[in-house]
Amino acid sequence: MISPIGLSGFPRLRPKVSDEDYIIPSRPARDIVFSPALSPDSNSSVPSQSQLNMTNTIYLITGANRGIGRGLVAALLSRPNITVIAAVRNPNAESSTSLAALPKAPESVLIIVQIDSQSPTDAATAVETLQTTHAITHIDVVIANAAVGNDYSPVRSVPLSVVREHVETNAYGPLVLYQAVYPLLIKSAKPIFVGVGSAMGTIGAMEQRPFPSAAYGPSKAMLHWIVRKIHFEEADSGVVAFVADPGWVDTDMSDHSAKVLGVPKPAQAVPETVDGILGTIDGATRESVGGQWRVWDGSEFPW
Repeated sequence: MISPIGLSGFPRLRPKVSDEDYIIPSRPARDIVFSPALSPDSNSSVPSQSQLNMTNTIYLITGANRGIGRGLVAALLSRPNITVIAAVRNPNAESSTSLAALPKAPESVLIIVQIDSQSPTDAATAVETLQTTHAITHIDVVIANAAVGNDYSPVRSVPLSVVREHVETNAYGPLVLYQAVYPLLIKSAKPIFVGVGSAMGTIGAMEQRPFPSAAYGPSKAMLHWIVRKIHFEEADSGVVAFVADPGWVDTDMSDHSAKVLGVPKPAQAVPETVDGILGTIDGATRESVGGQWRVWDGSEFPW
């Protein structure tokens, strides 16, 4: 548990931390697919449909170029027969194009698409591109990871515009994403939708996280509600929906939060968190984790 230190009198800071930084040592990669309109250079090409292994397990991850998202992409590409759809806000950013250098196991493929979580249309456009350009006919696992967390105001003074920004990214974004991918998701033999949550969004254990987060906290609470509701709505389709809590991880976003809040820097590394989350996904069923809030280590957290 994090000790609340220095929680009063700090300024509201809003740096550009909506994507977290996590740089992984890399070597040149063999297979990367850019949508034509998003190609970072004229040499990027789209392979033929026959080059994409249709038997691969297909993952779509938002916020895929930094922090936990990048860690998930790297870990999945190290497995054979995996197609990773890396959704990023700006495909031409260095943090996005550098995904091409991540090592890949045999038959694994990386596709980069643009999804800005504040856009009401990006997700649908990306899904259309996946079908028409990349011959994607289903998606097995969707991980709604993209988030913003750049404000530390208490309820009494948080600007409505800041709350709106957080809700649009952290709650509306995953909702729009789910609606866009749903037709492809339910074509999977084992459809899984994961919302990356946060203990700052808890109601039942709010006293354990006494930090001012009047924008980030409620936006994550809304995400939690949406994901749990999906579980109950999709009994017939078989969608496995659950919240994955990464914990207090050493990323740019968490490091900045620690400095502002006056608490120790996170000691937990991204690979440790990623291994835990993927372990839960690998064994996920509606009976085992559906509608639950699972911390990276497999434990449950109160809503």
